Amino acid sequence: MTDSTNKEDELAGTEQPFVQHLVELRDRLMYSMAGLVVCMILLAIWPSPSGLIDLIAEPIRAHMPPGAKLIAVGVFSPFFVPLKVLMMAGVLLALPWLMYQAWAFVAPGLYSHEKKLAIPLIFFGSSLAYGGIAFVQLFVLDKMFAFIQAVTPESVAATPDIASYVEAILGLYIAFGVAFQVPIVVVLLARMKIVSIEQLKEFRGYFIVLSFVIAAIITPPDVISQLALAVPMCLLYEAGIFAARWFIKTTKSEEDEAAETGAKKDRDDAPKP
Repeated sequence: MTDSTNKEDELAGTEQPFVQHLVELRDRLMYSMAGLVVCMILLAIWPSPSGLIDLIAEPIRAHMPPGAKLIAVGVFSPFFVPLKVLMMAGVLLALPWLMYQAWAFVAPGLYSHEKKLAIPLIFFGSSLAYGGIAFVQLFVLDKMFAFIQAVTPESVAATPDIASYVEAILGLYIAFGVAFQVPIVVVLLARMKIVSIEQLKEFRGYFIVLSFVIAAIITPPDVISQLALAVPMCLLYEAGIFAARWFIKTTKSEEDEAAETGAKKDRDDAPKP
C-alpha cells in the first residue's frame, strides 16, 4: 500500500454547514456586485457612455458615407443603449474579479493540486475573452462592414439603428469571447481525465468541421466573419492540446504521481523477453 493511500485526506474535516455556504455565496455575490459597480463608475467617468458608443461604432462609421451617422429609432434609445453598453463594458472590465470570486467560493472544496489549476485558468480565460473581443473590434467588424457596404446597392443608404447595431455587435463580442475559450475547455477535459491527449488529437478533424458549423450559425451570413471565427477556433484547439500537456504535468496530485511511479516500477520489474 502506498503512502498516499495512508495519508489523511487533506479536505477531511473541512465540511461546512449549509447555512454557512449560503452566507459565503452571499458575500461573494456582494463582492462581485461591488467590483462591477466600481468598474461601471470608472467607465462612466472615462471614456463615458458616449465615448464607448463612439468606440464600438467606429468600425461601421469608417465604411459609411462622409457625415453619415447611426440613427436612433426608439424614443428612449439614446438613453438606454449607452447604459446597456456601459453595463456590458463594466462586466468585461470586472471579468477577472468576477471569475476570482467564483473560484474563491469553490476553493475550500478543492485539493491543493486543483487550486494550482484554477488561478492560471482564470488568467488565461480572461485574456482569451479579451483577445476574442479585441479581434472582433480590430479585424472582424472592419472586414465585415467593408463586405456589406460593397454589396449594398447605391440606391440604399446603409444607416443602421443604434439599438440593433449594438445588439448585433454585443452578440459578436460574446460569441467570440466564448469561442476563444476553446483551450480552457480542452485543458479541463484532459485534466479531469474525461478524454486523453491522444483522443483529442484523433478528434481534430471532427473539430475542424464543428468549428465551421458553429461559425456558420452564430456569425452573420458572410464568408469573412465565418472564417474569422472558425480558423482561430481550430488554432486555439491545437493550442489547447499543447497547454493540456503542460497543465497535466504541473498539476499532478500525489495519487497520480504515486500511480505513475508504481506503473513505472512494475514495468521495470517485469521480466524481459
